[in-house]
Amino acid sequence: MAAKKKDKKTYYANDVCNMFDVTKKTLFKWEAEKKISRVNRDWRQWRIYSDENIDEIRKVIKDKATKYK
Repeated sequence: MAAKKKDKKTYYANDVCNMFDVTKKTLFKWEAEKKISRVNRDWRQWRIYSDENIDEIRKVIKDKATKYK
């Protein structure tokens, strides 16, 4: 029997900003600085963040928090 494939959730920039209380400017800056790996885009060229991207964002925020302690 084949393993069940995990459903992957996707998030738009507004979702991510609300989730982590960051601005789009900050989010896009992290992407430009390569702190977040390749972000997919939809047919309108809007960014679509994956669960993997969300994990990377959590790491960026955690690293920033420990840097200023």
